[in-house]
Amino acid sequence: MSPPAGRGHGRKAESMYQYGGSVLYHYTDFQAVDGILRQAQLRVNNVLRMNDSGEMRHFMTRLCSAILDRLEREGDGRYGSAVRELFRAEMKKEYSAYAACFSFHRDDAAQWERYGNRGRGICIAFQREYLQKMAKGALSLQKVFYQDDMAGHPMVEGFCRLAREGEALSVENAAVRQAMCTAWACSVSFKHPSFSSEYEMRLVVSPFENSGFDIKPCYHVTKERIKKYYPLDLKAMCGETGIGIEDLVTEIIIGPDSTQSPAIFQDYLRDNGLNALAQRVSLSDCPLRGLIK
Repeated sequence: MSPPAGRGHGRKAESMYQYGGSVLYHYTDFQAVDGILRQAQLRVNNVLRMNDSGEMRHFMTRLCSAILDRLEREGDGRYGSAVRELFRAEMKKEYSAYAACFSFHRDDAAQWERYGNRGRGICIAFQREYLQKMAKGALSLQKVFYQDDMAGHPMVEGFCRLAREGEALSVENAAVRQAMCTAWACSVSFKHPSFSSEYEMRLVVSPFENSGFDIKPCYHVTKERIKKYYPLDLKAMCGETGIGIEDLVTEIIIGPDSTQSPAIFQDYLRDNGLNALAQRVSLSDCPLRGLIK
């Protein structure tokens, strides 16, 4: 007989508004959890298809505005039209970046509603240190930053310098092309300030870095569209890091409005050889049970 799952252990004393936490929380549904735990696969999905789909373009728009403001303020406004045309052309392109999302927030109401199947899903806690070690080559673990004022972003100075050099401000220029690629890569870890309460990190597959990334894409067909994603092999990644998946996952929290039997879920874990994880199952303490519709 399975021992009962306990209630959540409460938030850590450390500030929820800092990026210093050692644990990252991934809110999802039970179907995805089966893929992560039983199949040892973590999907990275197209950032442009997530609920915050305009973030990359929002970043580029704000970056362009900051560059124009800097040039105008420093008496180089004559270069503005070339900058506008460069970014206008880039914004017509469709770049794909893929990511899995994590939050520093444990058992959080907004996370449950947005990403945890409206409280009926599940949350997996990952050791940040191990995810960081797994992120290499085309994979990177990036902090998400929430800022609308790009004036102090290092890319602003870089583009201003390129504009002043007098050469054609076009992606045909290798230096301009590299700067634009860097800007797009930065945009993957940017979110609109209205999402700032999420305190998120992303495991990102760079759209421009292919080094050591030979994973073939997969496609999920729904009634409305076809979704593209990359399945990361957690078993292999853990093996390369010298750990097991039970070292990577520190806790599993069943959602506040879930009908899942904790005992059956623990049996599921044991029957799939995840005995240690069966002892780390808890029920959400979030006061949303029955309130999310």
